Amino acid sequence: MTQAIQTPRDRLVIALDVETRARALELVDQLKGLVGMFKIGSQLFTAEGPDLVREIVRREMKVFLDLKFHDIPSTVAKAGIEATRLGVSMFDVHASGGAEMMRAVAEAVRETAEREGLARPVILAVTLLTSLGPKDLKQIFITERIDHAVTGLAVLAAESGLAGVISSPQEAMLIRHHVNRPEFLILTPGIRPAWAQAHDQKRVLTPTEALQEGADYIVVGRPITESDDPAEAASRVLSEIEVFERESPYPQGPYAKYSEFGPREY
Repeated sequence: MTQAIQTPRDRLVIALDVETRARALELVDQLKGLVGMFKIGSQLFTAEGPDLVREIVRREMKVFLDLKFHDIPSTVAKAGIEATRLGVSMFDVHASGGAEMMRAVAEAVRETAEREGLARPVILAVTLLTSLGPKDLKQIFITERIDHAVTGLAVLAAESGLAGVISSPQEAMLIRHHVNRPEFLILTPGIRPAWAQAHDQKRVLTPTEALQEGADYIVVGRPITESDDPAEAASRVLSEIEVFERESPYPQGPYAKYSEFGPREY
């Protein structure tokens, strides 16, 4: 299953990296209508729990549950079932958990959604965290180059039945080359508008640069959520996305060019 991108705002995911339910819901109310989805990560979910997810869904907004499940296949499959029942539109797992784990969660979610009449969430695989640089990888005994590791994990995720991956924007084009499926989704964190500071992520690009590299979804956090006027900041990013789509040279859509790529060996 893939998540339909019908308007520019569908591409924009807001990271709710805040500490309280009250602040999260305040941002949801301020940004509703300007963004496509809200990302809830480990800190906020641990502090406020699944009730916050239910409340955002009740307000008719989509939720990306960013908990990066990574465990034995049966445990991750059960977590995926509960995420489906919670009503999230998207959640993620670590590709490094392996093909069996990814296949297990994909199948469990599909069966549960069909059996219980639920919407089936998109499942994305995390390739490498955008905070990791070459030195960090060596410290955890990953000797592959970043681009090799990312593309290898992306291919594994595609072969395991997941809808797409999360990767830094710099690797998006490489993934498009290696996974020759136009419907394969790429979500990129580490997005910083030109007017924002890079903070703690090492492999970052602007919204336009990320989309040009092949991203479907972009995640923006502090440049919007910590702005004096979050709605105005979101509107600026949305305008950038609109310009990208309007100026795409491909009449079939911004990503029609990827049909030109043939399969490549990794």
